[in-house]
Amino acid sequence: MTQDAPHQDPTAEHAAFTKALHAQRVWDTELPGFDTADAPASPLPLFHRWFLDAVAAGQSEPHTMTLATVDADGRPDLRTLMLHEADAQGWHFASHATSAKGRQLAERPEAALHFYWPALGRQIRLRGPVTPASAAESRADLAVRTRGALAAALTGHQSEVLPDRATLLAAADAAWDLAGADPEAPAPTWTRYTLAPREAEFFQGDPTRRHTRLHYTRTPGDTWTTRLLWP
Repeated sequence: MTQDAPHQDPTAEHAAFTKALHAQRVWDTELPGFDTADAPASPLPLFHRWFLDAVAAGQSEPHTMTLATVDADGRPDLRTLMLHEADAQGWHFASHATSAKGRQLAERPEAALHFYWPALGRQIRLRGPVTPASAAESRADLAVRTRGALAAALTGHQSEVLPDRATLLAAADAAWDLAGADPEAPAPTWTRYTLAPREAEFFQGDPTRRHTRLHYTRTPGDTWTTRLLWP
């Protein structure tokens, strides 16, 4: 007979949560400024600059971002994943086309990305259409990554129901062995995606809550206009 876990008073637990929540502070440190007069004419160079600043500041995992999509019923969905590149084509990431996000992007190829770098009090938001790459480009995406990344792609079944943990471990072990034996092993559903933003916002936090928000909008002719937003 197994012993039940000790019962914890939900009222006390909630009180502890509320106390801890209200004790948290944001940006109790010196933050960089943001002179929007010196901002580049398009968002990509500013993103590169801010990313390098985040790395220099010791921000943990600055290459992770939140991807927002919409399902067939119009309900928003979120997850955190890694940025693979940011270039003139857009912001690149990858997943299985058969995953929840892949199916949602096939149905509605629009998405939003969000980066948050609390070490600098900075956020970046991007919105725009998403385009899948070719099978060759998607496989090349895996070729430059680690054996573990390839093994994860070869494991497959992302977002599907998992019957038990043992099934995952067996599939992951087999995929790891295959990735080591054949670094060119095909992963047919692995897809690289590119979000080409129509809008981009750069947010610089301020401890006095006088935040700076610079919003870019793409205009015909592949040029950009900028405007400041109220915090």
